[in-house]
Formats: sequence, structure tokens, C-alpha cells
Amino acid sequence: MLQGLRTKNDIRKLPAYGIGEAAHYLRIPKTTLRYWVLGQHYKIGTGKTFAKPIINPADEGNHILSFMNLIEAHVLDAIRREHEISLQKVRKALDYLSKHFRSGYPLVDQRFETDGLDLFIPYYGQLISLTKDGQMAMRKLLLAHLRRIERDPQGIPTRLFPFTRKRDPEEPKAVVIDPYISFGRPVLVGTGITTAIVAERYKAGESMEALSEDYGCEQLKIEEAIRCELELEAA
Repeated sequence: MLQGLRTKNDIRKLPAYGIGEAAHYLRIPKTTLRYWVLGQHYKIGTGKTFAKPIINPADEGNHILSFMNLIEAHVLDAIRREHEISLQKVRKALDYLSKHFRSGYPLVDQRFETDGLDLFIPYYGQLISLTKDGQMAMRKLLLAHLRRIERDPQGIPTRLFPFTRKRDPEEPKAVVIDPYISFGRPVLVGTGITTAIVAERYKAGESMEALSEDYGCEQLKIEEAIRCELELEAA
């Protein structure tokens, strides 16, 4: 139940990422993440209604997300990626999950990866008429996202390996977001070298081979760091 997060000043719960920055790191459209965090007014019949946020940011006034919020958005991305359903239905499914877990972060709770999927996926399927094959596809997609989260012995997320390609389950874990390293900015795995620094040097004319030799790491990591940052700038 994420007991270790009861400490008020746990760095994983503190504000660290603006919506735009978080959207870039997670490869989610900024408008989509803003919708999840701020909610949105929309028309219904002749009037308007409001879809409440589904992620509660660490700093609500300034809309700044924590590392835990980043993990929530990472998993929510898998749920929403294949099925363009209303946020209200997603929230209803998460409320159902919360009642079973009694957790403030049901999508982040380690139990979601075990018995939680067996509760959540069929219920989610009832809301959106998900077929048996669709449920299997959803499970595969969720597991691909969940397996990029590293946890401590208490089951609390400590590191996130963001996708840098097309969310391939076999995609290498060359870049990591660790709230305890470089203020939670993406770095090369096993180092404190930010992907932003690597990309800056590459844009300045240094080759991947030279950067790989300079940093003492395989070229694959350099390529993934550059891919991460170039995607940021193109977004």
C-alpha cells in the first residue's frame, strides 16, 4: 500500500516537473496530459459540464507534477492509448480499483501488477465493451509499461525507464528518470550524465562514437539519449 510514502517530504512526492516537461519525457501529447491534470470543460446537449482531473499534481496551484505523478501518467498512457474513451469512465474504473487497494496511487501500487490486473481489466472491459482478445492486448500493453518501473523492497517506485522509441516491450532501458539523480531529469543508465548534455554535444558536431568513448559507455546508450532529447525538441 505504498506505506513508505507517508513521509511528507519524500522527494518522490515533491513538485518537480511542469506539464510540458513531463509530457515530453513520457512521449504524451501536452494537451492530453494537461487534460488529465487540469480536467476540461466540454459541451453536453445544450449546456456544459466539467471532466475532473484524474491526476492530482503535487503542486495544484502551479500545476507541477511529482515523480509519483509521472509514474501515474506513464501507466495511464497505456490504458488510454488503445481506447479513446471518456475520462469519466477511466475514473470510474480507477475508483473501483481504489476501493480494493485503498491506495492513493492505485496505478502505482505494486499490487496492480499482480492481482490488480485481474480486477481492473475485466471491469474496465465492461465499461468499454472490451473483447477477450482486447483484454489480452490491454494486459500486454499495461505490463510493457509497468515493467519499466523499478521499485524498492517496499514496492515503492524509485526509477522509471521512459520509452524513447515506439513503446516496444523489448525497447532497451538505456535512459532512466531517478528522482535522486540530477533532480529527476533523464540520465544515461549507470551514470549521472543527463541526456540533455549528451544531445547538446551531439548537436555541436561531436560524433556518437566520440561521445561513447568520452563517457565510457556503449554507443546504444548515446543513441537513445540523443533520440530522447531530439524527440523532446520536435514535440
